Amino acid sequence: MRYLTICIALACATPVAAKDITVDDEGGTLNPQDSGFGRVFRNIDNGIADMTTCATGYYVTKSGRHALARRLFEACAEAGYTGAMTWMSQLDNNGLGGDYNPDAAADWDRRAAEAGDPVGQFNYGLDLMRGHGVTQDMAQGRALVDQAARQGLDIARRLQGADYDLDEVTPDADNWKYAPLF
Repeated sequence: MRYLTICIALACATPVAAKDITVDDEGGTLNPQDSGFGRVFRNIDNGIADMTTCATGYYVTKSGRHALARRLFEACAEAGYTGAMTWMSQLDNNGLGGDYNPDAAADWDRRAAEAGDPVGQFNYGLDLMRGHGVTQDMAQGRALVDQAARQGLDIARRLQGADYDLDEVTPDADNWKYAPLF
């Protein structure tokens, strides 16, 4: 009998699992989902691109859900988050969640650089030095790398220390991508 009483008590105390009990009516939302991907994408759908929502994009893309990450990062980039701009560049530059698009990648890097983001400055500097997605301009590319280095970006300092040798910061596996087309 004691065992039965414990089992009944535990069954009654166990919360309802995996059941959405969110209710919307004219009085508002009862029991809104306040965490998880559902909440993140509801925020994006409702035009809410706050820091917490945007930071979730890192986990989303690292989990391989690139199309979802692209949707989230694009909304956050349009809201002015420079970190999301550099992630959009990474997605475009690697064909994740969309086509490989070096022009779009360079444009996202440019936007982040113009907003003062050191990673954007470094990446756009590399784009310019390589002529990848943008017309090659070694002098302007080095100037942007130098700006990023002055802001304390270690990889920019590393590139300066290597006399701007792009092999210092480019994995061998990516050399095909940056090779001249003619």
